[in-house]
Amino acid sequence: MQPINLSGRLVGPEHPPYVIAEIGSNYNGDMTLCKHMIDEAKRCGADAVKFQSWSKNSLISKAEYARNTTYADTHRHFGSLEQMVEKYQFTAEQHHEVARYCKEIGIHFMSSAFAPEEVDLLASMDTPAIKVASMDVTHLPLLAHMAKSGKPIILSTGMASLEEIAVAMKVLKENGAKEISLLHCISIYPPEYKDVHLNNMKMLAETFDVPVGFSDHSVGTAIPLAAVALGACIIEKHFTLDKDMEGWDHWISADPAELEVICREGKNIFTALGSHSRIVSEAELAKRSKFRRRAVLKHGVKAGDVLQLEDLDFKRPGTGIHPNEYPYVIGRKVNKDLEADAELEWSDLA
Repeated sequence: MQPINLSGRLVGPEHPPYVIAEIGSNYNGDMTLCKHMIDEAKRCGADAVKFQSWSKNSLISKAEYARNTTYADTHRHFGSLEQMVEKYQFTAEQHHEVARYCKEIGIHFMSSAFAPEEVDLLASMDTPAIKVASMDVTHLPLLAHMAKSGKPIILSTGMASLEEIAVAMKVLKENGAKEISLLHCISIYPPEYKDVHLNNMKMLAETFDVPVGFSDHSVGTAIPLAAVALGACIIEKHFTLDKDMEGWDHWISADPAELEVICREGKNIFTALGSHSRIVSEAELAKRSKFRRRAVLKHGVKAGDVLQLEDLDFKRPGTGIHPNEYPYVIGRKVNKDLEADAELEWSDLA
């Protein structure tokens, strides 16, 4: 399996997990808040911040706006769907402002594209990759346009059957995509544990031979860290400064304390996974002499006595004759008188 290259950062099974702080619409249309969130994501250790490139006209039909006039939940919503989309849309000017700011502080800027013109905008800004939202796994014309951009593609797979993912992968490759990563995703906010199925990551990696990560909508840090332990190459997690802030996704997002845990402990888990080969470290080898055992005598013996297994015991420290060497002791004579519990040496044997 080949890693993908995200602006010089290799992402794949042999590399630390690439953590994406999904800001999405959580900046609530406020660029001051947006930059504060980017600063915090960088401080927490995220590799990238990600947004959602859609406009009032590129995502939702006029008829849907007409059907969704108001919401009962006035904390997560305000006014009508159309009013919220108009406030939360990510304009071209905001794209450029955010991308410049990310470059200044040293964190990758990424976004999900929802229309061909948004793909072109992101490609022109030299983002590390173009993200495909789960809702667009079956949007084959959009996938083809993304593939032709020449950018690496990160495809979320929420709601998609294996057959739909296979078709999406075929379209991407046929239209020129060279570097593709899949994200296992459950498009429920938040999902129940029984519905997460993290083992799907291994299945996707084996089926499509591409790096696989996890786009997380669970609450807390346990599930994304478990995903890293199972080999996730990318972790994408919604991010907020305050879970109680008004807006769509704050309540299921990681706050700075949680994102910091995911970034730090995710890298520690990756390091701890180590090699498939059995390796005994130098530090462990040094422990052998203290923590293993050596042959001692259960009772006193006289010179010329022939040793049997029942004459031996094994105690710390792990120097001298080791327990697994006892067959080379049995049947041999001792060449001197030795007292009970004496540490037996090879030089004591005739």
